[in-house]
Amino acid sequence: MQFKHPELLYALFLLVIPIIIHLFQLRKFKSVAFTNVQFLKELTIQTRKSSQLKKWLTLITRLLLLACVIFAFAQPYISNSDSFNTKSETVIYLDNSFSMQSPSINGSLLNSAIQDIIENVDENEQISIFTNDANYTNTSIKAIKNDLIQLKHSPNQLAYDAVVLKGKKLFSNDESSIKNLVLVSDFQQKAEALSTNKDSIVNLKLVQLKPTNQSNIAVDSIYVSKTTVENLELTIRIKNQGGAIETLPVSLYNDDKLIAKTAVNITDEATTSFTISASTVFNGRIEVEDRNLQYDNTLFFNIDKREKINVLSINETDDTFLKKIYTNDEFEYISTAFSSLNYNTIEQQNLIVLNELKDIPNSLMSTLKSFTNNGGKILIIPSDDVRLNNYNQLFTTYGFSSFGSSNSIEKKITTINFSHPLLTNVFDKRVNNFQYPKVNSFYTNATNSVGSILSFEDGVSFLAQSGNAYRFSAALNTANSNFKNSPLIVPVLYNIGKQSLKTGDLFYIIGEENTIDIATKLQQDDILTLVNGERSVIPLQQTYDNKVELITDTYPDIAGVISVKNKDALLKNLSFNFNRNESNLNYFDTQNIANTTIANSVASAISDIKSATNVNELWKWFVIFAVIFLIIEMLILKFLK
Repeated sequence: MQFKHPELLYALFLLVIPIIIHLFQLRKFKSVAFTNVQFLKELTIQTRKSSQLKKWLTLITRLLLLACVIFAFAQPYISNSDSFNTKSETVIYLDNSFSMQSPSINGSLLNSAIQDIIENVDENEQISIFTNDANYTNTSIKAIKNDLIQLKHSPNQLAYDAVVLKGKKLFSNDESSIKNLVLVSDFQQKAEALSTNKDSIVNLKLVQLKPTNQSNIAVDSIYVSKTTVENLELTIRIKNQGGAIETLPVSLYNDDKLIAKTAVNITDEATTSFTISASTVFNGRIEVEDRNLQYDNTLFFNIDKREKINVLSINETDDTFLKKIYTNDEFEYISTAFSSLNYNTIEQQNLIVLNELKDIPNSLMSTLKSFTNNGGKILIIPSDDVRLNNYNQLFTTYGFSSFGSSNSIEKKITTINFSHPLLTNVFDKRVNNFQYPKVNSFYTNATNSVGSILSFEDGVSFLAQSGNAYRFSAALNTANSNFKNSPLIVPVLYNIGKQSLKTGDLFYIIGEENTIDIATKLQQDDILTLVNGERSVIPLQQTYDNKVELITDTYPDIAGVISVKNKDALLKNLSFNFNRNESNLNYFDTQNIANTTIANSVASAISDIKSATNVNELWKWFVIFAVIFLIIEMLILKFLK
């Protein structure tokens, strides 16, 4: 037991005064004559005995009364630990990711955690709280109460290791203080588990909030599964975590108008399809009904008017195979002989194909370089007999290795770079035993120092990419190669054409870096804006001769259909959705995480922190004891005869 005012204990010496008063009687007794002395002597003895008992009891109660009063003014207390008088710092990480929308007994997990923090942390206590997208440093609950109540869910969750590192940086440099880092989360399973090293300075406490229901339905994705001149077939993939559902309604909207509705039978995953007109501008959304996580019940997408991609083929050989690939429903294909090339048309193109030219003059090289610097793409198909010096000069410009002499040896094209962006989603599975195309002659030294897409059996590149340029290392005419008859030629050349202008996906993911091409010509000082209702933001953008490249990252921050505008003119609509990573409600077992303390609730974690530094004050008890001894003294004086 310790005292806040120990100097008052010197007053205990004053207890000597009542002892002196009781032990040394200063009153003088007077003798009175009486006839029956023997009777009087017996009465006197009995009275003195009872008087002495009463005096001692009164003395003891008064001493205890005065001692309790003195102790009460000295304010005694006892502590729960040795660190009761040490400064304490508390930092709380509050996970506000979408998985915290899961229901608990008192609303969502996030709302329940916020309520516990507000109720259990002293409103004037200095504290630091941070979330996935907000920081409240060295503040109080009273100051940020409204911010916590209005806290929204974040599409991006910090990695657990990053949370610990960030939390430790919010503490002061005072090494003598007790530092408590509290992580409040559902601890959803991620790619990397939470692992902590032993820390003698920071006490790490984990509060795992568990939902009452771990089932969830999510609209995972949408894609165009079939295209005709008149219609588009949209396929929607839906995922389910929980029990099987016999009839799950799925609705298709265009803006706010219900277009179609269907139902699916789903266990783990299911797909359903809708058919819409190919000529319709469609600002769509897919909706399902689910009571658990809400953010993944809706998927926005949009289909704008098709923008044709401009392709220019400069030929010194037959280009029939290019005409069959770059059809007029998606491409604006122009074919011209090299001898009649109009250089002024180059800057208006998105893709230029050099179809087996024997020579590339310096004037054309300069124009092509300017064209690719403005975002255009070129595809180089060499002739059987090229002027190597000029070709190699062009290759050096784009970072390709130089061609050596032509080698007339048959070679098979056996290696496919399935992970290259040009071949993404082309193959359902990796194929190793198909009819390999071949060439009868090729140019040597076509090393794979740049990104190879297709390669020969010895690893030398057949088709490679470097920046905005693609290059074959052999002629494609039927006399030299059967590649035109290979199933590879259509997806390869088609995707080169499609990717020369990013015409826009059905939707983009919020929080990821998205590069989007807008086919438009801007006047000087014009700039594009992203508009969502009354909100307007200028994104990062790069202007070229025939397009504007937009780069989105932090904006938009809400799912929906966003308009791209040049002043008041609408150019295009873009759809954005949140990543579906939070939809899988599987959680880590925090009991197995070393060097941490586990708490069942936010309230218990805060209570443990307080108990380590709080003291039990005892002065009230001494006041009570003083009153009790006062009552005892009064009873002794009144009833003890």
